[in-house]
Amino acid sequence: MGNFLESMWMALDAVRSNKLRSGLTLLSIAIGVFAIIGAGTAVTSLESTVNGQLAMLGENTFQVRRTPAVIMSNAQWRKYNKRKTLSYDQAKTFQVRATMPQAIGFSEVENGMQIKANNLSTDPDVNVVGCNSAYLDCVNLAVDEGRSFNEQDDNLSRRVAIIGQDVAARIFPFGSPIGQEIMIKAGGTKQKGGRFVVVGVMKKRGSLLGAKLDNYVWVPMTIYSTAFESDPRKPVSITVKADSKVQLQQTIDETIGILRVIRNNKPGDENDFEIETNESMTQALAGFTGYLTSFGYASGFIALLAAGVGIMNIMLVSVKERTREIGVRKAIGARRTDILTQFVIEAITLCQLGGLAGIVLGAVVGLVASAALNFTLAIPWGSVIGSVVICVFMGVVFGSYPAWKAAKLDPVETLRYE
Repeated sequence: MGNFLESMWMALDAVRSNKLRSGLTLLSIAIGVFAIIGAGTAVTSLESTVNGQLAMLGENTFQVRRTPAVIMSNAQWRKYNKRKTLSYDQAKTFQVRATMPQAIGFSEVENGMQIKANNLSTDPDVNVVGCNSAYLDCVNLAVDEGRSFNEQDDNLSRRVAIIGQDVAARIFPFGSPIGQEIMIKAGGTKQKGGRFVVVGVMKKRGSLLGAKLDNYVWVPMTIYSTAFESDPRKPVSITVKADSKVQLQQTIDETIGILRVIRNNKPGDENDFEIETNESMTQALAGFTGYLTSFGYASGFIALLAAGVGIMNIMLVSVKERTREIGVRKAIGARRTDILTQFVIEAITLCQLGGLAGIVLGAVVGLVASAALNFTLAIPWGSVIGSVVICVFMGVVFGSYPAWKAAKLDPVETLRYE
């Protein structure tokens, strides 16, 4: 234990004696470990946040889209973009024919809208969602104040709206927005929107991947298609809620069969729509985050490889500078294994110093990024432990040659070294 601590102190002395050279090498190690920890933190936090949002949808809910939520390549984008639109009429037909779902919701989104009330207005970045009354139940959106939509709102095309917390705070800073009138409009030559009466305020949802989930307004689908001059070619998303998780697969099978008939899919052809469950979306996310992880690890490996060469260089210079010291140690009885162990421990200590700096830097940057993006911070402890192991491995690999060279020095020659 005494020899181990002595070797550590010698390593620290080597860093202090050669500040610039040692600093640059330790910086290389820190950058490599930071890339590993940073990628791990980003991926783990992203997965934790998105999986938490998906879990809110429920295990017995799935979505039907024209294209997947995550597209990984241009080739896939070109393939999916050729598909026919999943239209509002098709969604209505599916709703009539389906027998197994507990609820069927459909929605369409208009971006870049501005909301005005009482001489106050939002920025033109509000998302207006047209949906039926079942949609809010399917995606577990709860109203904090007022009421949700009902079938009468759909059937009578009422000009009512539910607004998000950010919208409410911006245009109704004082008092309740319930019963108040808002104006929804968009820029450009076409006038979209009109006047709506607020009947509810949605519970606070926060943000996801930088997108503000409270910067939304929901209106009945029947009035949405006319008030916003909805393009009939614009795709509609269908959200289906099965009676239970047990009946989820049966409900999916029925949905596929009905939609294939509605969309004229020929026998033997693949579906020209996507069925996405929480599990499938989690798998798609895992494929995307896998690329981020691989990129971070590859960058870290390259930086650590360069840092390893620097560690070897420092240790070789240290052997040369301490030749006489090595001779004295051998003269008083130090064995080759003692010299070898000493220099390997010094190399490991140097690597761990840089690794520790990289771990701290990665954790701090991950904390700041998670706070800025409203992610759930998740420290990748596996990557942290892996980084410590890698630094030990680097110290052994890149410190072995200088240590072996020091251990082989002839005691007589080293004592004569000036």
